[in-house]
Amino acid sequence: MASYKVLLFYKYVEVENPEAIVKLHLEFCKKKNIRGRVFFSHEGINATVSGTTENIERYKKHLTSFKEFEDIWFKEDEADEHAFEKIKVKIKDEIVNSGLGDLVRLENTAKRLKPEELREFYEKGKDFVIVDARNIYESEIGKFKNAITPPMETFRDWPQIVNDLKEQYKDKTVVTYCTGGIRCEKASALMVENGYSDVYQLEGGIVNFTKQFPDTFWEGSVFVFDERRIVTPNSKEEIKHIGTCYFCGGKTSYYINCHNQNCDKLLVCCHDCKIDQEYCCSDECRASDNKRARFHG
Repeated sequence: MASYKVLLFYKYVEVENPEAIVKLHLEFCKKKNIRGRVFFSHEGINATVSGTTENIERYKKHLTSFKEFEDIWFKEDEADEHAFEKIKVKIKDEIVNSGLGDLVRLENTAKRLKPEELREFYEKGKDFVIVDARNIYESEIGKFKNAITPPMETFRDWPQIVNDLKEQYKDKTVVTYCTGGIRCEKASALMVENGYSDVYQLEGGIVNFTKQFPDTFWEGSVFVFDERRIVTPNSKEEIKHIGTCYFCGGKTSYYINCHNQNCDKLLVCCHDCKIDQEYCCSDECRASDNKRARFHG
């Protein structure tokens, strides 16, 4: 049994005094050796953290002791070690950077589609469109079967995607998805507000679906925002990896940042090529005097 856990969670809820919660929260995390990223704002909380199994249980009790978060939904994953090197607890204007501001109202968020309902959509051949609300570097290594994967550099590109897809898909059944569900709260709402007639958001996101139905309609790995970088939910080789190595073209899900710190390019790279290429993207970067020390892995 794994001795660590990783939690992924969020909640949109009005928080009157996030500054006070941040101070208490940071103190608790340091005391219990909880590591990760926790963002508070007046609109709620967004976080992923890791810790020993015992301390994660204490953490959940601590967070749910605040009335705003008493019913929060924790998505859990087992791990052999911490998924983060340190703890960061911060106040932000938005709990996920969207740049949408007043462009969208959360009360217009789309209907929630349970994982078993999405599986049924596929199995029964329903006429629907499934759209990835994540960044392109995330969808390069994993996506739902037949998904539209827009070329988004950041979530701030979403309004343009909504506009680009509208003429072709506004009268279709549209399902949006992201890692844990948070981006789809606003992503789906913007579609609703722009006249899309039948919009859903996948409840709990990819994490929720792949926990229940691995080796079905999710293809590849899942990009996660911790030191693990990816998780691989499938065991079937034909859908285990769909990413293409930058160098050799082989199937992989492994990511590296170019170790030339003046470059830092994120690229899909298989294990053999990362060694052969010295964790760099080019001859020029390999020759750099500003390369970071190699990290384990």
